[in-house]
Amino acid sequence: MENTVINELRTAYDAQLRGVTPPGGSARVENDGPLTRVVGWRRGFVTGPRDLGVYGAELDALIARQRDFYAARGEAVEWKTRGHDLPADLTDRLSAAGFVAEDSETVLIGRSADLAADPVLPDGVTLRRVTARSDLRRIAAMESTVWGEDWSWLADDLAARIENAPQNTVVLAAEAGAEVVCAAWLVFKDGVDFAGLWGGSTLAEWRGQGIYRAMVAHRAQLAAARGVPYLYVDASADSAPILTRLGLHAVTTTTPYVWSPRG
Repeated sequence: MENTVINELRTAYDAQLRGVTPPGGSARVENDGPLTRVVGWRRGFVTGPRDLGVYGAELDALIARQRDFYAARGEAVEWKTRGHDLPADLTDRLSAAGFVAEDSETVLIGRSADLAADPVLPDGVTLRRVTARSDLRRIAAMESTVWGEDWSWLADDLAARIENAPQNTVVLAAEAGAEVVCAAWLVFKDGVDFAGLWGGSTLAEWRGQGIYRAMVAHRAQLAAARGVPYLYVDASADSAPILTRLGLHAVTTTTPYVWSPRG
């Protein structure tokens, strides 16, 4: 029964979640053969159907064309692969073309109704939806602290998403007084049975207190209220076990392959 459920979820994922929603701002979406790519974002982004339908030298040429397209713009590009993609040698050919694999994540899917619950937060922590640039900059600063690198770009990215699709982008901040201790966002797509769980980073000193779980529960509430039956997330090794215990199912893995003009 479990395998049947996973196969059904993976099939729905492949049918509905292989495209990309324009992030707003100056970014635009283009097609090149079977591929969809984003231009004008913080870096290029390429995705495609499960089976690209091209092989050998033709596939090498398709890969090289994406690399050279972004090279001419002086931009890095991420090619999003999934563990069950075809042809099976896609990642080998990406590596041969100079793309480098980053950390793999697990694609998890769960039913919104099963995950929805009133968020339970530690004493002194509140949860609210934010849209103001000042709040988005505070979130970006928190993310920079969590990841130990400059995430200032995130404020502009979230602002563009909110401006482009205000009803489909829900950014949440968990705050202790004036400090953002965790942030996450929920992204809807019109006509799609899935809403995406993104973000979910928590300051180290606030982990283990149920804030991440509360973020998931509240976002599931919002999705269920909107009639969106499924939630999906690309989960890190840290968050995947938590989400699996909550009832999400692992359906595949995803690995970004990145080419950069810096090498």
